[in-house]
Amino acid sequence: MLGKVKISGGGRCNVTHACYEPIPFTKHYPRGERNLIGPLHRWGATETIEWFRGRDVELKTEPDGRMFPTSDRSESVIAALEGAARERGIEILTKHEIESASQVDDRFQIECKNGESFTTGSLLVATGGVRSAAGANIARKFGHNVIPAAPSLFTFKIDDPRLAELSGLSVETVAICVPGTKLKSSGPLLVTHWGLSGPAVLKLSAWGARELQEAGYCFEITVDLVPDFTSEQVERELLEARENYPKKRIRSGLPVFPLPSRLWQRLVEHSGIAEDTTWSSLSKDSRRALANQLSGAVFRVDGKSMNKDEFVSAGGINLREIDFKTMQSRLVAGLYFAGEILDIDGVTGGFNFQSAWTTGRIAGESVADKLR
Repeated sequence: MLGKVKISGGGRCNVTHACYEPIPFTKHYPRGERNLIGPLHRWGATETIEWFRGRDVELKTEPDGRMFPTSDRSESVIAALEGAARERGIEILTKHEIESASQVDDRFQIECKNGESFTTGSLLVATGGVRSAAGANIARKFGHNVIPAAPSLFTFKIDDPRLAELSGLSVETVAICVPGTKLKSSGPLLVTHWGLSGPAVLKLSAWGARELQEAGYCFEITVDLVPDFTSEQVERELLEARENYPKKRIRSGLPVFPLPSRLWQRLVEHSGIAEDTTWSSLSKDSRRALANQLSGAVFRVDGKSMNKDEFVSAGGINLREIDFKTMQSRLVAGLYFAGEILDIDGVTGGFNFQSAWTTGRIAGESVADKLR
């Protein structure tokens, strides 16, 4: 139970994001943006922060807006959630894998693989993404359309000499796009031993989850390593370096472009510039080749990679079939859905947990209201 909470954020749990207005918050959801506006007005980041604070879990904000418990331990979040359940006398049953669910009159019948069964007037399904067959099967049983899962928030496998042995190196801000599509993103970039990662790549994979799946995860990306400069400005800076640093070797770098030195050297090599070439002896063709590497480096992606434990997927129950005022099914009275089983997914940064807290809260209140 709460396994994803335990491992998320490297064991720290990225609870939510420091964005307190619903509409800007929803801009971080490739799927589910419009549906979440109303729910986030009722239970958004502010309410989440206050709820955990009321259970002695203070959250802190990191420079990029991610919010973690000040303890830096996901166990703090787990303890708060489990404690709230105990306070309300909620019985938590483990080792009760669901075999089937059906409805007789106005009651739901739940059969477990261990032979036990339960009847209830309301059924809330929050089984996680539709990779898990249990929740998807229940939804289909009751007539819901379940959109197939597609990996989201994955990194790119790239075998390229420009990246070889640079694992761990990062660039503060880049712009990435997939030529021939509308897919683009920006943010920090991280070189890994298998290719490229970091927020810029993860965001691109989230927005392009379906499109990149259809491409078989084989496509090209263009990376602008100096997005604060236009391509013309990049060429101008390289040309001016001829005047400002005539005797300096090009491989030593250029202050105006604060890239990691090892990456800069790889780009210089890839541009066909000899190791001892100085700025004064740089040819026009070589200058243009280097400018292209800085503002439009092309890489071939051949596959994806991800941490399966922190897997996020697009796909789930068709959102048109859910009443977001209550999270109740529009097809079956008394049936509710919350969390990742819905076709909602956000980019990295606490957005996926927030949609789970939000939809779970609203669904829980709706079920409770029926019991009153």
